[in-house]
Amino acid sequence: MAESNEGRTLPRAWKAPVRAVSRMLGTTPVERPRLHPDAAEADAIVDCGLYLNGERQTDRLHYADALAAAREHDNGFVWLGLKEPTAAQFAGIAQTFGLHELAVEDAVKSLQRPKVERYGEMTFMTLRTARYVEHEELTEYSQVIETGDLMMFLGPDFVITVRHGDARRLGKIRTQLDQRSDLITHGPWAVAYAVYDLVVDGFLDVVNSLEDDVQQVEEHAFARHSQGRIQRIYQLKRELMEVKRAVVPLQRPVTGLVEGRSAEVPDEIRRYFRDVHDNLGRAVEQVLYFDEALNSILQARLAQVTVDQNNDMRKIAAWAGIAAVWTAFAGVYGMNFAFMPELQWRYSYPVIMTVMLGFSITMYRGFRRSGWL
Repeated sequence: MAESNEGRTLPRAWKAPVRAVSRMLGTTPVERPRLHPDAAEADAIVDCGLYLNGERQTDRLHYADALAAAREHDNGFVWLGLKEPTAAQFAGIAQTFGLHELAVEDAVKSLQRPKVERYGEMTFMTLRTARYVEHEELTEYSQVIETGDLMMFLGPDFVITVRHGDARRLGKIRTQLDQRSDLITHGPWAVAYAVYDLVVDGFLDVVNSLEDDVQQVEEHAFARHSQGRIQRIYQLKRELMEVKRAVVPLQRPVTGLVEGRSAEVPDEIRRYFRDVHDNLGRAVEQVLYFDEALNSILQARLAQVTVDQNNDMRKIAAWAGIAAVWTAFAGVYGMNFAFMPELQWRYSYPVIMTVMLGFSITMYRGFRRSGWL
């Protein structure tokens, strides 16, 4: 970046004339274009595009040459896409674009909380992504949600997207923005809006698909034969928590972008962010509703299990009471005392059996009337 003697950044409109004069005077060496990045960086780079006046250039350039070309134009920027770069792969890129070391450290790591941070002229953003995983049947081991991370570095003439995981790929919005010259002319913030819009639309797709799973869990939980359904409820609740961690914390940074806390956001792009904010609000409401619904279903199912256990204990107690009659009679007549007049009676056995059956039938009918059997 061209700087004055006092170290202050020159206005962007002066950059092209300064560079041209520098080349005429021979003070700025003209390097040979680098068409390909280093082998280590190439593994992490998904795409590098140069945009001038809202149009993507067809030339395949090294990111350093693309950045130099963008800075020679008043309305040019570079979009560099990376996937899961290591610290070593990011080192050269960070030096070329002048990225802050703390932001680079966060970009290399995944599982970052959604936020928007400002480092001088650069803005660093993090988002969590989510994707619904199709499954034939919901079990206690089903993966319902796949999550990932997206980070963005936004400068006056560049945007760097860093993706962790495959929950949301950016190829779709690259194609869309290439056809929206009216939007892409707003520079890196147009890319930022498109990324946020893609991520939030993904949240809406996820919650719409989760609705069927929540309904299925509810039907199974209150079915007549619903053994082993608590594990399914708990598994779905765990998967829902992944979406909740991605959706709910994103509200604050998006609200800040809409309310103008970031002055560098163009007014036209801020209008687009309002639509993202509205869609995010819908996703948050659905996620919180599903969370409460699953809590209610889980509590109701636990109460139902307790009632079922009490019913089983009452049945066991009733049959034990009936069996106790036979045990009592057998215990008395099993003592074999010498003087027991009933032992010498001819009808002792049939009478005792009749008495025991009478007691058992009476107790059985009593337990049935009380609902214990």
